[in-house]
Amino acid sequence: MSVKIIADSTCDLSAQLIEQYDITILPLHIIMNEESFSDGIDVTPEMIYEWSDRTELTPTTSAPSLQEAMNVMSKAAGKDNELICFAISSVMSSSYNVMRLAAEELEIADRTFVVDSKTLSCGIGLLILEAAKMAQNGLKAAEIYEKIQELRSKVNVSFVVNTLTYLYRGGRCDGISMMVGSVLQLHPKISVENGTMHSTKKYRGRMNRVINDYVNDLEYFINNADKTHIFIVNSGCDQGIIDDVRSYIDTCNFANVYCVPAGGVISSHCGPGAFGLMFLDK
Repeated sequence: MSVKIIADSTCDLSAQLIEQYDITILPLHIIMNEESFSDGIDVTPEMIYEWSDRTELTPTTSAPSLQEAMNVMSKAAGKDNELICFAISSVMSSSYNVMRLAAEELEIADRTFVVDSKTLSCGIGLLILEAAKMAQNGLKAAEIYEKIQELRSKVNVSFVVNTLTYLYRGGRCDGISMMVGSVLQLHPKISVENGTMHSTKKYRGRMNRVINDYVNDLEYFINNADKTHIFIVNSGCDQGIIDDVRSYIDTCNFANVYCVPAGGVISSHCGPGAFGLMFLDK
């Protein structure tokens, strides 16, 4: 009996990491003009931005269907494999409940453990990498699940957005806030806490300065982080900015530094130019 890991597509892990740790991805859906696309398969963030700017609409997103989850989980479970399944925060999506129901329908709930990550993007990825290492070290699914439950509170996820337009179109900020923010060049910092997103600070100015200030504000937490992994996540930021942050992070003694693009679901809600750092607190 072996432990297989399944994650919904919001984890934003690179193809290399997915292959390296043998992770099965269950795509969420991105809906544009009532047409549904599978995240990471037949739609890209660039397609989303082009459509959104042309129509002045924001795509909607939806969890996988029960049948889709059953198909993926049945194949991974085989005759006797144990499953660890990771989902974006249950406050943000029904992906968690879909996976849980799929395990019940397949009658494999006794060997399936579904994790409500209470976070998003590579915050989920951090938990997945830890689970994968535990599986490689021979831990059983129940043991891995319990340790991941403890790790969830240590996931540090935040990002800054370049434009308020996508948050406004998606109903996540009002028109007055968007207008004032645009005029004043305000860029909110979004932090994920207890499964929900909160605006915890607003920066002002051009994005290169904003990202620099954002990283400086995180210096204490970066210096006192678990030094195993850190993710630098962006949705189409200027490469020079990414390189500058990477140069700084490379001085902070992390064993693994990953620069990854945000996936379709996150990009749909945050728009182009968003930037975030994601790591585990000690």
